[in-house]
Amino acid sequence: MIIFYDANCPLCNAEMQHLKRADINNKIILEDLNATDFNTRFPKVDKSIAMALLHARMPSGIMIYGLDVTYQAWKTVGKYPWLKIIRLPIIRFFADCTYTFFAKYRQPISRFLMPNSQCKNNQCKTKSAGDK
Repeated sequence: MIIFYDANCPLCNAEMQHLKRADINNKIILEDLNATDFNTRFPKVDKSIAMALLHARMPSGIMIYGLDVTYQAWKTVGKYPWLKIIRLPIIRFFADCTYTFFAKYRQPISRFLMPNSQCKNNQCKTKSAGDK
């Protein structure tokens, strides 16, 4: 599974790094949408659309989007089986609406929720006391 994500978003990056640490069998590849050669390596992925909505390519080649990516990713690494609730019919609608709002405003939400984060070289981390 290849996940295409915005590594400049502190919350997004933190989630992907958490996911990758849980991926003990290396079933997930993370691809930063901000990589300089992204369009060359993945010409079929529209970067502007992927920036608005999380994208992933399954091993079968099928593309999945939004919370389907989140659910499938955690299922792939064998964690958080309770996430299947966000894919149930009625809950799915509200979860997807919430996700769409988050995705649209992820940068300001990240700055608000993670004021001690900083991004450099397309990687985000929490600032320590000595960082400027």
